[in-house]
Amino acid sequence: MLAWLAAPVPALAQDNMVATATLPRDLSPWGMYLNADPVVKAVLIGLAFASIVTWTVWLAKTIEIVLAKRRVRTALNKLVRVRSTAEGVERLADAQGEVVQFLDAAVAELKVSTGSTDREGIKERIASRLERIEASYGRRISRGTGVLATIGATAPFVGLFGTVWGIMNSFIGISKSHTTNLAVVAPGIAEALLATAFGLAAAIPAVVIYNVFARSIAGYRATLGDAAAEVLRLVSRDLERAAVAPTSSGRRATPLSLAE
Repeated sequence: MLAWLAAPVPALAQDNMVATATLPRDLSPWGMYLNADPVVKAVLIGLAFASIVTWTVWLAKTIEIVLAKRRVRTALNKLVRVRSTAEGVERLADAQGEVVQFLDAAVAELKVSTGSTDREGIKERIASRLERIEASYGRRISRGTGVLATIGATAPFVGLFGTVWGIMNSFIGISKSHTTNLAVVAPGIAEALLATAFGLAAAIPAVVIYNVFARSIAGYRATLGDAAAEVLRLVSRDLERAAVAPTSSGRRATPLSLAE
């Protein structure tokens, strides 16, 4: 009988200990951050920084891509209306950018190919120059997008690491307090899961923005290809005119006379 009456005493003492325990009351994201483990705090800070980098790259690259596509499209619209390389250089004399570089490369190759009668060789060399310029601008416009891919791939795992670490600390706290009361366990688990939420919040926009940029850059490079093809058509016309039209002295025109 006495043993039966004494049995509830430890349970009653345990309930009193839980009731008087100091528990974190603020379960907002900021409150959970303040009460989190230092390792979880470091993970949250890193993920917040990654999110800031994502949106900074989004703003900068959006402006850069929009301006580049508009610049190439405007120059290409002018280029399709000209009949020769010299006229194209004249029409785009005040412009800058990719299409002007294409024209300059074509004119430079025509000058160094003075005296050559191999029209196909000249066109191949000009095409090689245009291809390298196009690749250079493609690499330039793609700079910074690799960071988005890295954030999108690693942020969920970094957040998961913070969650695992936080849950481990929660279980350690449970073992030390000798209680499984949900009021004691829940705050620590919530703080741990906050890291996963931050990881997803950093990764999802990064992946979406990266895919959007990939499509935009592909469109930009396609427009560059159209501009390079238009320059090659102008060069081909010039070479054909030079081959069939004799000069005043009775000699055939040379590529140099076309470039000048």
